[in-house]
Amino acid sequence: MNLAMKISDHDVLLVIDVQNDFCTGGALAVPGGEKVVPAVNRIAQKFANVVLTQDWHPEDHVSFAPNHPGKQPFQTIELDYGIQVLWPTHCVKGTAGAEFHRDLDIARANLVVRKGFRRGIDSYSALFENDKRTPTGLLGYLRERELKTVFVTGLALDFCVRFSAEDARKAGFEVAVIEDACRGIDLGGTVAATHQSFRDLGISVVGLEAFL
Repeated sequence: MNLAMKISDHDVLLVIDVQNDFCTGGALAVPGGEKVVPAVNRIAQKFANVVLTQDWHPEDHVSFAPNHPGKQPFQTIELDYGIQVLWPTHCVKGTAGAEFHRDLDIARANLVVRKGFRRGIDSYSALFENDKRTPTGLLGYLRERELKTVFVTGLALDFCVRFSAEDARKAGFEVAVIEDACRGIDLGGTVAATHQSFRDLGISVVGLEAFL
């Protein structure tokens, strides 16, 4: 993609999980998570189509380490859909931690997609839950709106941003991740693995300067 982006009505900005629990002081803080907010707000001004995602878990969610006696956060378990990382309790629906960061310009959003609300399955991607079969509804929305290129921002680069970008690409969209508007967790090399996956799938990685 060209460094100077010309955004059209067929492009969509996907803003992943910019919520209090993923920012400094939150239950599952991504280092520097809140620093994406000014960049996201600035980029969003260029787009007619903006979609926000929101982690929205029940208290007894299967991905929460405290719901598995003897397990600690960031350990893994085997579920029927594969390996699941166990997380600290976070983004419980209706709590302050699940709210969008106060400085995020949510008024620009055309749609908010809540994910992870089913107790027995986690949902990193904005398009499918972690079984790779259960849809969130976003894919149908993108197709109905005849959107073609998905620009992805938000938290965390190596989990929910990565899975969302991969699923959008596999569904046939052009995809670009705006790295300046993302932050990663990096569990045992997950950021490096994310960049390799993007290269393998033909997902572009662009910087904020492309939108200035």
